[in-house]
Amino acid sequence: MSILYLTEQLNNMENPKRENRQRVANVILENKKLFKDLVSITFDVENKVSIKAAWILEWICTHHHLNWIIPHLDEFTEKISKVTFDSATRPCAKICEHIATAYYSKKENHIKKNLTVQQIDNIVETGFDWLITPQKIAVRAYTMNALYFFGLEKDWIHPELKHLIETKIIHESKGCKARGKFILELIEKHKKSTL
Repeated sequence: MSILYLTEQLNNMENPKRENRQRVANVILENKKLFKDLVSITFDVENKVSIKAAWILEWICTHHHLNWIIPHLDEFTEKISKVTFDSATRPCAKICEHIATAYYSKKENHIKKNLTVQQIDNIVETGFDWLITPQKIAVRAYTMNALYFFGLEKDWIHPELKHLIETKIIHESKGCKARGKFILELIEKHKKSTL
């Protein structure tokens, strides 16, 4: 199987219904070598098929193998800032949230062992860019979660995130407002626990 076959499968996806995402994911799950191609297609940001690739990448990372992203963390974290289609940004933001959650999980995991400081910095930088530019609610929600987690280690993140939530995000949609308040509570709780 080749990248052409994978591209054909992605092009034949009509919509992001669960069964469609699982069907194309199965092609990759049966041939792990295609995962690298999936990552490449996701970041072919001039091509609309990159949206469908992002859907499948997120589906596999969420429902099957988050660890499959590990060999591709450099590419993923360096290129997420270049994703321009809204429908591709959401799945990338969700993968960032999964990475952050796994990194701070108490369970033994491969993300914690493999994620570098530079890769974290790339996710954080892109996350703040997503919060200050017009994005969908889901992108903002996933990003606030990821930044909260990375702020547990990097002192400067929580004050910056708090400022953005209080001055910008809290004035947006109900969903953003609710998630923002939740993150502010977590930041305060963390601050008190470290005093």
